[in-house]
Amino acid sequence: MAARKPQGILGLLELKVPPVMMTIALAFLMWVVAGRTGSYSMPAGLRIGALLILFAAGTAIGLAGIWSFRKARTTVNPWRPHASSTLVVSGIYRHTRNPMYLALLLALAGWGLYLANLWALLLGFAFVPCMNRFQIRPEERALEQLFGQSFRDYCQRVRRWL
Repeated sequence: MAARKPQGILGLLELKVPPVMMTIALAFLMWVVAGRTGSYSMPAGLRIGALLILFAAGTAIGLAGIWSFRKARTTVNPWRPHASSTLVVSGIYRHTRNPMYLALLLALAGWGLYLANLWALLLGFAFVPCMNRFQIRPEERALEQLFGQSFRDYCQRVRRWL
């Protein structure tokens, strides 16, 4: 995993859109799409249950990630990965390198199921390539510069998402 500088107009967007704002924007787009296309049949109780379960799982995973960062006394600021003081590899980080982003994805999946619309649900999964390109890759470049082989070894042991 060689560190590369961002190129072109897309490179200018790296680390610029807060992940929570991207999530809110996608959730809104999902709602718009669901309102303009047909929904599939899914009982209201099941829709609400799926939303609550995925939102609760996402909340637990996201809070576990924040707790691990706080315990290690390093930054959780997604715009400043170069300010990381510690490579966190314990707790939830033994299972996923991006628990906070995974938490947001689970929330979007729950929202998509709640909306009972296949197109909206699929749109929610656009979060993965967007986050990979504009947030995670730049973070990984910064972490590789900071922690070198330790970070590369960690990437070999733990997947980016799950």
